[in-house]
Amino acid sequence: MSKQAEQMQILAATSLYCFSSVGMLLFNKLAIQHFPLECSLVWAQLFFSAACLSLFAFPYIHVGSMKDLLRWCMVVPFYCGMLLTSILALKTAPMSLVIVLRNTSPLGTLLIERFYPEPLRISGFMLGSICLMIAGGVMYVTQLPAENWKGIGWVFLNSIIAVVDRLLQRLLLSKEQCPVDISKTGITLINNMVGLLPVGIAAYAKGEIDKLPLVYGTLSHWDKFYIGMTCIIGLTISYTSIWAQSLISATSFLVMINANKFVIIGIEAYGLHSKALNWVQILGASLTVLGGILYGKARQWIEREAERQTLLPKALGK
Repeated sequence: MSKQAEQMQILAATSLYCFSSVGMLLFNKLAIQHFPLECSLVWAQLFFSAACLSLFAFPYIHVGSMKDLLRWCMVVPFYCGMLLTSILALKTAPMSLVIVLRNTSPLGTLLIERFYPEPLRISGFMLGSICLMIAGGVMYVTQLPAENWKGIGWVFLNSIIAVVDRLLQRLLLSKEQCPVDISKTGITLINNMVGLLPVGIAAYAKGEIDKLPLVYGTLSHWDKFYIGMTCIIGLTISYTSIWAQSLISATSFLVMINANKFVIIGIEAYGLHSKALNWVQILGASLTVLGGILYGKARQWIEREAERQTLLPKALGK
């Protein structure tokens, strides 16, 4: 694949994932407000994705060996845990709080990636940009009303699980690490189909099965539309997440989605009219977005320098 074709593929994968992630967060928030059975909601999303892939994408499913399948199954608990804790966080916390606190995740990712077979190089400029994002996040959350701090534990747990999930996926997807021989469609199917079991057990343990007929009977047409959209976008985000992470590092992926989701702050403040932002929060959000842009530039410089160092010995050898 040529350099230009690779860059186009990265652009397509990351753009589609960004649109899907914003839509998923928004519709999950709307759905959980009217359908407060979080395990059942996640189970419906997993079932829809697994059913669609089994029916319409079966020819594209490839699993190299049972070893590859078992290796990837390590990811499934973290994938399901990330979905559930995200729903639980949105159930009791504003979307803006969720995405601001998630900006701490790239720092943890960078530390853990040092133990990879091919660790990423870290620069001072990269660390400075992450500190800028964290500082902006701190400015934002210090201005939150006390009632908006509900669910903060779920937000932190979601961030931790997200870091482990992205690192595992990066380790098992990247050509430079220890990739599995499974197609992207196959990985998406495994995540959703295998995830049905633990999420179904959680729904049964919480007594959601008994509550489901009563809660469903109270849903309006709009409520059902929100739930349906979470299922459709859940399918697209499952695939584009795998696609994007096979092309970029886990840290770059986390920073990308964190900066991208600040679009939600504007939607929450001016679209849903559910939150008013003061100037400190606006400044904090702006610093976080700026930190994300600077981080991307730092990554570009490091990759270009690494490429020059790889090409230089070859040139001298000639």
